[in-house]
Formats: sequence, C-alpha cells, structure tokens
Amino acid sequence: MIKITIIGSGNVAQHLIDAFAKSNATEIIQVFSRTKKEISPLLDSSKIIHDLKDLVESDLYIIAVSDDAIASVSSQFPFENRLVVHTSGSAPLSFLSDKNRKGVFYPLQTFTKGKAIDFKTIPFCLETQFESDYTILEKVARSISDNVQPIDSHQRKALHVAAVFVNNFTNYLYQLGNDICQENNVSFDILKPLILETAEKLLMLSPKDAQTGPAKRNDITTIQAHESFLSNENQSTIYKILTQSIQNHGKKL
Repeated sequence: MIKITIIGSGNVAQHLIDAFAKSNATEIIQVFSRTKKEISPLLDSSKIIHDLKDLVESDLYIIAVSDDAIASVSSQFPFENRLVVHTSGSAPLSFLSDKNRKGVFYPLQTFTKGKAIDFKTIPFCLETQFESDYTILEKVARSISDNVQPIDSHQRKALHVAAVFVNNFTNYLYQLGNDICQENNVSFDILKPLILETAEKLLMLSPKDAQTGPAKRNDITTIQAHESFLSNENQSTIYKILTQSIQNHGKKL
C-alpha cells in the first residue's frame, strides 16, 4: 500500500482523508492539523500531529492548505528528497520548497463541508518535477478517481480561471437571481428546473450552441425592459455587461 501523509484539515483535506480511507491501495500514516476537532471523527487520533517536526516517513506528502501557506509549510519539513505535492489549482510548482521532489495533486471540484462527493468522477490534474514520480502520483489518484490527467502549471492555471467562471461566478449569478426573486415575493425554487436543464444541455452541446435568451436573439425590446426593471445598480451593471458580451460573441468590450 502507498503510505500517505496529509498536511491540513480544511475541506479538501477532510474529503481526501475520507476518500483514501476507503481505498485499498492507500494508507494514511499521519495528518497534520493545528486542532483535532475538525478531523478526529475521520481517523484514529493517534495519527493526528500538531508539529511538522513529528512527521514520519511516507511515500507521499500532500499539502492541502491555503495557497499563501504552501511555501512556508513545505520549507518546514524536517527531511529532504521525498515526494511533496500541493492541491492548489493556481499555485505553481515553484511554491514548494526545493529540498524535496515536487508535484501537484489538484482535484478539480468544489468541496463543501459535510457534503459527500463521488471521487470517482472528479478530474485529478497531476504534475511532477521528475517523470519518475508521476507513476506513483498517478497510482494514488487512480485509487480514488477514474479521471486522471497530466496537466502542467500553465494549463492548470487556465483551468482554475475557467472554473471560477463556470462555478464561482455562476453561483454568484444564482445569488443575484435569488435576490431578485425575494425582492418580488417569488420562490427561487421555480428556477431550479431551468438551472438543471441548462447544466444538462452542456453534456451534449457546446456552451456557444447552448446559449439562448434575449441577448442571443438581440431582442432589444426585452433587454430594455429588463434594464428598466432593475433598480439595483449592481444587478443592472452586471446585466448590461453580460448582455453586451453575449451580443459581441465573447469578444473584448
């Protein structure tokens, strides 16, 4: 079995701990966390450490902390020439300390505390400093996922930016839609079948082919009616920017 140590106790770390615990190919040796409260329900408390100096030998060390902390954490490891990876979508390989062999183990998914996820469907984007280390990282990823791909730092940054558009920004638009519903005493639940249908269409169509609505049709009358209806400046500004962008087919404004 591949011995794994996880550094961190946030959402990503907790989901990885749960996934590896269910795998027959991996064994969690240690988890570094400042407190036991978050992860004690997930594994034997004897495996939880609070000092990086107490790290023991593993085949792989996975740093699942904020991007700002990656460099500091990796520089404090009390060993050299071991395989150390981070889980960030935007941090380059260079964030990791040079004293160990570097890699990236990036699960392209949104993680929410308490919400179970089927890891078999999650794309894992892998990168290693040395080709010889890719084999072990791929084996670890395939022990929990059916979707594993080599992705370099530039490609991963592009994916992370794209993910912000399709996930974070769209969710914020849901929030704005929910606000508009609440302001006018309409249940947001009425829109959920539309949201699901829009997402499901992308399984068969490209986003460009799936685009509908007044901006796509250049329905000026409806667009002007919508703009007049929106009294909230933020909502109105976003509506105008997105409408113009769709009309320009995504070209720069």
